[in-house]
Amino acid sequence: MSDFWEGLRLHTPARIGLPRHGEAVSTRAALELAAAHAEARDAVHRPLDVDLVVEGLRGLGRGEPDVVASAAPDRATYLARPDLGRRPATPLRETDDEPVDLAVVVADGLSSVAVERHAVAVLTALGELLPSGTTVAPPTVATQARVALGDHVGAARRARLVLTLVGERPGLSSTDSLGAYLTWAPGPGIADSARNCVSNIHPPHGLAHADAARTLAALMEGARRLGATGTRLKDTSRALD
Repeated sequence: MSDFWEGLRLHTPARIGLPRHGEAVSTRAALELAAAHAEARDAVHRPLDVDLVVEGLRGLGRGEPDVVASAAPDRATYLARPDLGRRPATPLRETDDEPVDLAVVVADGLSSVAVERHAVAVLTALGELLPSGTTVAPPTVATQARVALGDHVGAARRARLVLTLVGERPGLSSTDSLGAYLTWAPGPGIADSARNCVSNIHPPHGLAHADAARTLAALMEGARRLGATGTRLKDTSRALD
């Protein structure tokens, strides 16, 4: 039997117009909510398939991926001590190579499934938009990692700009949302206000890979012109139309 909300439900994963029995939602709606909550919890604790991500990154042709771990020794510590996820387990040695325009870090964050499904696809689309001559360091996979760990990697790679792709906190409508953070002149201790974020990357209900890459490319161009990211830099992706 159809109802007023049926057509709208086809266009959103949001829970709208839930059926009710008296003062409570229906048993089916309650069970679906409980299942979504369990899936979100599972997504937070699911370990990253490092080999799968490394193989995907290797296919980009940007060099052999490196793997680093944060100072959080396990998932329980990672969740209880965000500060440990922001720095590497051991100091990263600065490369002897020439400085590069971009370093890329793929971090598990709070949703490894988001990284496995979307990170390589976003980077593939972004690679097609980078200006000719852009130098890119070999990618890095970071485990038990928060966004700020990318600052350490970027500094060690002598990168002018670091892009950190990280699994976002799962919600009751999505467990595979990816975030992308850009930081100019990366180094330990940089404030979050000095970054730009493109979030909610998870097609078909979130941002598409190509659209995310387009926005990132525009932000990168703006960062190069301005010499900064964060609150001073605004999304100019429409300028590419």
